[in-house]
Amino acid sequence: MPRYVAFLRGINLGNRRLPMSHLKELFEELKFDDVKTFIASGNVLFSTRSKDTRSLESKIAKHLEKSLDYNVDTFVRTLDEVVAVGTAKIFPEEGRDGISIYVSFLQEKLPADIAKKLAALRTPHDELHVTDREFYWLCRIKSNESKIWTSAEMKALKLPTSTMRNLTSIRKLIAQHKA
Repeated sequence: MPRYVAFLRGINLGNRRLPMSHLKELFEELKFDDVKTFIASGNVLFSTRSKDTRSLESKIAKHLEKSLDYNVDTFVRTLDEVVAVGTAKIFPEEGRDGISIYVSFLQEKLPADIAKKLAALRTPHDELHVTDREFYWLCRIKSNESKIWTSAEMKALKLPTSTMRNLTSIRKLIAQHKA
């Protein structure tokens, strides 16, 4: 049976606090098997016979909105896709002190013109790289000190909703699943 990871946007931020045990129960209500949560930031591993990630995203989002009374943007990847994200070596600086790499999950591939403009955005502290339904951000300073996300060029792109994870967390998720 295929194994998936749902990355949920905005879980456990602000007023959206819920125990991971409750989140697990909500996924089990959808008749998913072997449901596990990973850290308290909206990462849920599960198995189901379905092979349509777009349908799974919609099904999960609708159920969570009905159950929690707020919209939860949902991004589903097969476990193989998550492993590919976690093992990709996008930036040569990876692993150096002071370097953080994040990955943003999108529901659909960015249009080519937007992807090109996003990848071209950079500062002395930031670089971006676009792949299929993800983009990677290399940050050479503390992420909360970066100005790239508030730049006029970034705002002009009007990117679709995404959810971002530290690549270190993705790799820990992979390692936990393989253990």
